[in-house]
Amino acid sequence: MRDIKVTKDFINSENTSVLYESGNTKVLITVSIADKVPRWLENSDKGWLTAEYNMLPGSSDQRISRKSFEGGRSKEISRLIGRSLRSVCDLAILNGFLVTVDCDVLDADGGTRTASINGAWIALNETFNNLVEQKKLVQNPLTNQIAALSVGIVDGEFIADLDYEKDSSAEVDLNLVLNDNFEILEIQGTAEQKPFSKEDLDKLFEMTKDEVNKVFDVQKNV
Repeated sequence: MRDIKVTKDFINSENTSVLYESGNTKVLITVSIADKVPRWLENSDKGWLTAEYNMLPGSSDQRISRKSFEGGRSKEISRLIGRSLRSVCDLAILNGFLVTVDCDVLDADGGTRTASINGAWIALNETFNNLVEQKKLVQNPLTNQIAALSVGIVDGEFIADLDYEKDSSAEVDLNLVLNDNFEILEIQGTAEQKPFSKEDLDKLFEMTKDEVNKVFDVQKNV
C-alpha cells in the first residue's frame, strides 16, 4: 500500500471538501447539496446521490482535454463511484435532497477511481454529520463504510494499490469495492496479457481484504 494522506476543508467553500492522496495520486472531492431531487424522483419518498469524476488538464504527463468528461471513461468511472456510494446510503433518509459528489483528479499516478471512492466516503460522512447537527437530517444515512483498491499481478507478483508504472505493465488488473463486512459491491477485472485462474482471483481478493483494512482505519481516524 502507498501512503495515504487526507486533508479536510482543502478549499475555502461552504461545501465539504477533502483532498485524498494515495502516493502521488491526488484527488479533490467536494460534496454539494441541493434541496430538489431529479424530476423522475419527484413525489417519491427518496433523495438521490450522484457522482462526477474528471481529470484536470495537468493531472497527467499528456494534457487531458477539459471535454474529457464527455468521453466514455469519465462517465463510466462516475457511474462506478455513484453506484458504490448509493449502495451504502439510505436514500429514504435523504428525502428531498440531491447530493452531488465531484471527484477531480489533480495528480494521476494510478488508482484514481479507487482513491475517489475512498475519499468520497470521508467527504460524505462529514457532510451528513454536519446536516444532522443542523437538524436537516434525522440521522446519517450511511449504513456502512466502503473502500476500493486496485490490485494486480505484475511479473508474476501479486501487488496491491498499483501505481501507474505497475498498472501499465500488469498481467492482471483488478479493481474491487468492498464494504466493511468485506462484501463485494463492485468488481472490475481484466486479463491484460493472459487469462488468470479462479485461484488467482481468490488470492487477489484475500489480499485486498487484508490491505483495505488500512483504508477503513484511515476513514475512521479522519
